[in-house]
Amino acid sequence: MDGPSVPTGSTQSEPPTVQAPAAARADEPKPGKYRPGYELIAEQILQLIAELGLRPGDRMPTENDFAARFGTSRTVVREAVKILSALGLVKAQKGRGLYVAEDEGMLTSARLGGIFLPTDLDHVYMLFEFRRVQETAASRLAATHATPAELRAIEAATETCRHGFLTGEAAEFNRGDDEFHTGIAIASHNVFLLASVREARRLQRQSSTIGLHGTLGGHVAEAVDEHTAIYQAIRDGDPEAAARATAVHLDNTLEDYRREIQRRVFG
Repeated sequence: MDGPSVPTGSTQSEPPTVQAPAAARADEPKPGKYRPGYELIAEQILQLIAELGLRPGDRMPTENDFAARFGTSRTVVREAVKILSALGLVKAQKGRGLYVAEDEGMLTSARLGGIFLPTDLDHVYMLFEFRRVQETAASRLAATHATPAELRAIEAATETCRHGFLTGEAAEFNRGDDEFHTGIAIASHNVFLLASVREARRLQRQSSTIGLHGTLGGHVAEAVDEHTAIYQAIRDGDPEAAARATAVHLDNTLEDYRREIQRRVFG
């Protein structure tokens, strides 16, 4: 997946040349394996960035180049670029073209060893392994260090998730979920764990946005109860129970994500 080395901070004056393939159009549905064309193109653009070894600030191929390379229309490419721009991975400069984003949304080889591909299940599995290590440690520490105010914040986030689930409001549930996991990291009183949890959750949002359209999976009801179990263990000052409950929650969340992706890809 790693491409040729490009010196850090370099900016290309011209975008890389891409060759048009002989493959079938990416936006044409395949029987039993349909996915929206813009999802496929968004994933392929990220993969191409990795293959070309592009760094933050480097100029990317044009929409026309992408359309020719992937055998699709500019409309589909434009929708894919909108998704990647919203996620902070790509920056479109009016009149100048497309650039690899320079903010924290883009993880390059200079940071975690390569670009995270939001719809690559292997990457998702590794991300959840990473989260499991981080968040079981954070929960264990939170059970020892959480202040009354931090406990109230975690409890409030738990109730936000519950209300979002009961009303079917995905945005509310997702907001509560983010506040819950971040709140535990804050309560760990470890700034490095907090930074790592925030980064991992940013990557998971990319997966949810592209792979699941940000919708709620089938595990939401259980997730609400699992959040409650984690909160209660932290409130009771039981580090090992908090870590176990967190591990169960993350394992179940990963399994739910795997099922949803398989259902969307294979029907």
